Amino acid sequence: MKLTVSQIRKGSVHQPYSFDEHVDVKELESMNNDIRRIDPVRVYGRVDVQGDQFFVTFTIEGEMTLPCARTLLDVPYPFQINTNEVFSDSVYYGREEELEEIHPIDGEVLDLMPYIKENILLEIPFRVFSDQLDSEEAAPSSGEGWELISEEKEEKSIDPRMKKLESLLKNNQKEK
Repeated sequence: MKLTVSQIRKGSVHQPYSFDEHVDVKELESMNNDIRRIDPVRVYGRVDVQGDQFFVTFTIEGEMTLPCARTLLDVPYPFQINTNEVFSDSVYYGREEELEEIHPIDGEVLDLMPYIKENILLEIPFRVFSDQLDSEEAAPSSGEGWELISEEKEEKSIDPRMKKLESLLKNNQKEK
């Protein structure tokens, strides 16, 4: 999402410059993170201009699909992120602005895409859980080399090799 500086300055003479767009961030799916799918996100906000600084306040709304921490099923995760960024087109941009996290504007274009992606990546929760706990496919009960053991009491079975010893114990108890 790119905004030109001249467009912002012209649109913000008497009031802040407003924007509202849908942005495609599909490339987040291919990065090394948990996002399985992400729909285009809505980005809306405003830009306040004060001298050579641009104060951008915007909101990112959308929905991403993440894996369940327990079952690995797809879990839709809606999000709404409110953020503020400060940009400067000053020719005197230096170390002090960098320390105060004031971002330089490269040329005549203010590009919000890196900041949109960064905020979405920071919004990914550590774990999400699916509501479909009763489904058989939600939690497999066996796999390659393992099987789920329930806590139900099993019938007490006697090892056939020990069957003869059991008869001896019964005979001893009858004699007493």
